[in-house]
Amino acid sequence: MLSLNLRKFLISPRFLHRLMATNSGKKFIRVDISSDTVCPWCFVGKKNLDKAIALTSDQYDFEIKWHPFLLNPSAPKEGINKKDYYRNKFGSRSEQMMSRMSEVFKGLGLEYSMSGLTGSSLDSHRLLYFAGQQGLGKQNNLAEELFLGYFTQGRYIGDREFLIEAARKVGIEGAADFLEDPNNGLKEVNEELQQHSSNISGVPHFVLNGKYQLSGGQPPESFIQAFQAASNVTA
Repeated sequence: MLSLNLRKFLISPRFLHRLMATNSGKKFIRVDISSDTVCPWCFVGKKNLDKAIALTSDQYDFEIKWHPFLLNPSAPKEGINKKDYYRNKFGSRSEQMMSRMSEVFKGLGLEYSMSGLTGSSLDSHRLLYFAGQQGLGKQNNLAEELFLGYFTQGRYIGDREFLIEAARKVGIEGAADFLEDPNNGLKEVNEELQQHSSNISGVPHFVLNGKYQLSGGQPPESFIQAFQAASNVTA
């Protein structure tokens, strides 16, 4: 009786993506992003990364994966007024910080909103993990929806209806059932926090092809330079 080890014939999505990039003549770049969904500079970094990717799409094929980071692990799940939170945390600097973010967002063609609530982002990270199981493209699109809702529409990052709505927009199936159990994805999020966030002090943090690192809301030009440096680095 002939026994076959089928695992030898399975092709990982990352290997397939890299193989396709090789066949197309483009270089492959994987971008691992540590981020919190309540971090405005993380959204700025994403938008600038998107611009850099659009400008170099003829040279590279990209794979993007999001990893969790909790700026405030003890943030309340029920949510608190966003403006009050910033005033209590940053004092007199809060108005200057909000004005600065408004200008930065305006430069991206977006209107920065301080309306609504802020609080625990844990459920959004559980959902991002779940989205990644259905495809990294969907995960990346979900990150965009969560950022847009929280930073420009006054949506609360811990609101179950908002999370489900964002998931539905990007074609994620089963989000409501997944989020219903607070333990779903929790182990995986904690593992990723340990693996990807334990050695960094702030976000956004980008790792290209496993080695080349960037931090902060870098401009598109910095990403393009990083692509060039990382394109010869094997993950």
